[in-house]
Amino acid sequence: MSVKLPRKKRIRKEIINFVGITFSSLFFAAGYAWFLLPYNMAPGGVGGISQILKFLFGMPNGISMILINIPLFVLSFIFIGRSFGSKSIYGMIICSAMTDLISFPVLHKIGIVSDLAQFTFEVKGRIVYAMLPPEEMFLSAIAGSVLLGLGLGLIFRFRGSTGGTDIPVAMIKQKANISIGSGYYIVETGIILAVAVFMMDPKLLIWGYINLFIASRITNLVSEGLPYVKGVYIISNNVDEIRGVIFDELQRGLTLFKAMSGFNQRDINVIFCVLNRRQVPLLTDMVKEIDPDAFMIVTDVYDVLGYGFKSRKLNLQDSP
Repeated sequence: MSVKLPRKKRIRKEIINFVGITFSSLFFAAGYAWFLLPYNMAPGGVGGISQILKFLFGMPNGISMILINIPLFVLSFIFIGRSFGSKSIYGMIICSAMTDLISFPVLHKIGIVSDLAQFTFEVKGRIVYAMLPPEEMFLSAIAGSVLLGLGLGLIFRFRGSTGGTDIPVAMIKQKANISIGSGYYIVETGIILAVAVFMMDPKLLIWGYINLFIASRITNLVSEGLPYVKGVYIISNNVDEIRGVIFDELQRGLTLFKAMSGFNQRDINVIFCVLNRRQVPLLTDMVKEIDPDAFMIVTDVYDVLGYGFKSRKLNLQDSP
């Protein structure tokens, strides 16, 4: 049975989410408008498809992104929930609008950019407006991908989406239990290939995958955080003493496994403990002081559900 939050807390939580999505959209839009879209380097997604529409019809990227997104929101309401769907609509509108609004020509018209010439470049006979010149395209790819990944990750943390392929990405994460960045990579791959083939430019395929790699990693990092939890296996003849210091000094629980040595086939005890990264050096010193011959294995733990740990998983469904 779910616990329903008081009305004031629900309203406050929703306001924080919408404000957060608005703030995050600036990073998303800057990555697209200032670095990636001018050079057709969008890492797939609706932004990638909008490049084709602009190439064919000269349609502004933000407007085309809104038009592409409209049919996808049915999936959001059906499979993710109304809360995620409403925030997706808002996120899509604000991110798409920001992509056009903070473009350099618009910023010049409203007086924020006084000298448009410093952001104007010619690429293969067409005029583009970008933060960096064509000879620094690699820096544009890195900067744009980092900003895009930062924006996407923050938007996901506020239980929203930019629409488009973020919706199937969220569905993949929810159903297959994989990270957001990995789902993002799977969905966008086909779009990057289609853009490169349609525009008959193999370099776009390379740039797209570079941008996708960077953006997906940043999205993972921002939306889910660093893997701050470690799992430790300890094999020792002094299990009782080690167990005592873990309880008393680190205030962590543990599990004892009965195992058998593969070499001489004798019964042994194995300690398994989950703890924060900063506690690993402390545990290592304690174990080595008790038993210099102890065998330790330290491994990353993706997620922990239970007392003393905060889950890294994102809940994308409706909140009570």
